[in-house]
Amino acid sequence: MVPKVLVVEDNELNLKLFCDLLRAHGYSAEPVRDGRDAVARARDFRPDLIVMDVQMPHVTGYDILLELKADPELRTIPVMAVTAYAGRDDEDRLRGAGAKAYVSKPISLHRFMSEVKALA
Repeated sequence: MVPKVLVVEDNELNLKLFCDLLRAHGYSAEPVRDGRDAVARARDFRPDLIVMDVQMPHVTGYDILLELKADPELRTIPVMAVTAYAGRDDEDRLRGAGAKAYVSKPISLHRFMSEVKALA
């Protein structure tokens, strides 16, 4: 069975990069461009992993993470936070909210895929 990854990213280039990279490594990747759609798409798609940008318009990845972890049907799905604003406090806050991994942008393709393989 092919592992499914929901990719929540507002930047089109990053979204394409993440999805193409995942697909090249044998994953099914479902793109979500607007963070406001992330929780509903997670319910429909039932991913094995959620890769999520932290800084998005309208809603932050942190807020989405809190919503996912509060939902009994979705709370067990691991979340990998991806952000260009990589401060130690940010990582601690996201991990405290339930993120299982934290990758800073610009991403290392090797590190990105290592984290995905560890979680999905």
